[in-house]
Amino acid sequence: MAVSSRALELRVAECSIYERRGPITLPSPAAHRRRALSRKEHVMSTTDASQIHDLRSALDFLREMPGQLLETDTQVDPDAEVSGVYRHVGAGGTVMRPTKEGPAMVFNNVKGFDDAKVCIGMLASRKRVAALLDLDEEHLGLEIGKRFENLIAPEQIAEGKHVDCQEVVYKATDEGFDLRKIVPAPTNTPVDGGPYITMGLAYGTSPDGSQSDVTIHRFSCVDKDKLAMWITPGSRHLGAFFDEYCQRGEDMPISISIGLDPAVYMCCGFEAPTTPLGFNELQIAGALRGHAVELADCVTVPQKCIADAEYVLEGYLMHDETINEDVNGHGYAMPEFPGYTGGAKVCPVIKITAVTTRTNPIMESCIGPSHEHVSMAGIPTEASIYKMVETAIPGRLLNVHAAPCGGGKFVAIMQFKKSSKNDEGRQRNAAMLAFSAFSELKHVILVDEDVDIFDMSDVMWAMTTRFQADVDLITIPGCHCHVLDPSNDPAFDPTIREHGIACKAIFDCTVPFNLKKNFIRSQFMEIDMDKWAAELAF
Repeated sequence: MAVSSRALELRVAECSIYERRGPITLPSPAAHRRRALSRKEHVMSTTDASQIHDLRSALDFLREMPGQLLETDTQVDPDAEVSGVYRHVGAGGTVMRPTKEGPAMVFNNVKGFDDAKVCIGMLASRKRVAALLDLDEEHLGLEIGKRFENLIAPEQIAEGKHVDCQEVVYKATDEGFDLRKIVPAPTNTPVDGGPYITMGLAYGTSPDGSQSDVTIHRFSCVDKDKLAMWITPGSRHLGAFFDEYCQRGEDMPISISIGLDPAVYMCCGFEAPTTPLGFNELQIAGALRGHAVELADCVTVPQKCIADAEYVLEGYLMHDETINEDVNGHGYAMPEFPGYTGGAKVCPVIKITAVTTRTNPIMESCIGPSHEHVSMAGIPTEASIYKMVETAIPGRLLNVHAAPCGGGKFVAIMQFKKSSKNDEGRQRNAAMLAFSAFSELKHVILVDEDVDIFDMSDVMWAMTTRFQADVDLITIPGCHCHVLDPSNDPAFDPTIREHGIACKAIFDCTVPFNLKKNFIRSQFMEIDMDKWAAELAF
């Protein structure tokens, strides 16, 4: 559906996916599941989600879901305007207010790029992710965690089969080659260091060819045939592969696939120990879809890429060349997921050898601090925590939510059920296991089974009425967390030894088992859900 610029504001309002809820309190886990099911039914398209295999089929799916996709023909400037518009439409997360949860958006008219479109916000809603994966919204992490039992490895595309991502080929040796004129990579703010690829899935292999991995990184378009690639120190498997190449004095062949099946993006937020070095996360995407992700051979480098990507950038990660990612001279990189614009870094260089695309390609992008990052990082975080805790303390952890306030990485709310006096204290063991499952986690909030972990007001209610800081706050100082948290720095507190060191904390907002009878919430009448279905759906 195309809209004019004058109609954009009205159409955005129509696309809001917030729902009005009735005043009925349903505190039990079963009630939570019923509510999750009703939400899923509310947004499900008539299209079968099992048919989704790439970005285009995902967009077709959303077109049949009320309020989940906004398309516009109004011309947009990729220089800061794409994100400037989407902040108001539906970015959510830690983006500067005003923002909200809203539809995905497609810009059909991109200034300077006649044949390309830009898609943003595909995963910027937990509800939309659930529909795209055909899973329960409130148990996404748990459901994805279960898929580890039936992994499906990626496969080479069949010989002779059409390779979507190579319908158009631009080689760096072509006269006038300039990736900045081929790839409509947006800048997110006016002070960004340059155009950034934010949804680029890097595919790399160990020097001996025995292991491969995929990871999302940020890539700054610093020149006509060069990208700056920032690798978070010590936290990415491609970084480990690259270190091996550097020790050998060799450049690392790499591909960057952009515009993919949402299942592929959702599998890439897993980290060790859930996915150890050499574990190719595309196996998880295969399990989610029930069939293997197809890979194709790159055109100019000895590497694989995602066969149905909209764009693929091929090249070599140079072992002996670095560059400052800030080509605009402002001193900044781009907005990071905690909500702040990060300082520019000196990064390794990728020397681009080719760009291949589909016909009339769709560039997929993400605002760094948006709910899209929360989905891609947070849901795998939930799955990782659940898998580890369920293995060690089975049956007690009911659910996990990597909350938007932590960008999907820093804060986890854990819903723990104490069934006997012997479970007292196990909730804190579970929190410590969560820190082991995901090392970048900073805060864990423990709540009982009657608390809605997806409603921060309810979580804060539990903290207000079931938490005493002098006995229920457990601090673990001197831990390594994440370098993008600006409070993890000696300048913030001189007791912090190095940048990236933080104090992890557990907020135990659970009721002591022997006092449960004193903390029963007001119980309301259970109503006939069928009788009041129309009113409840309003």
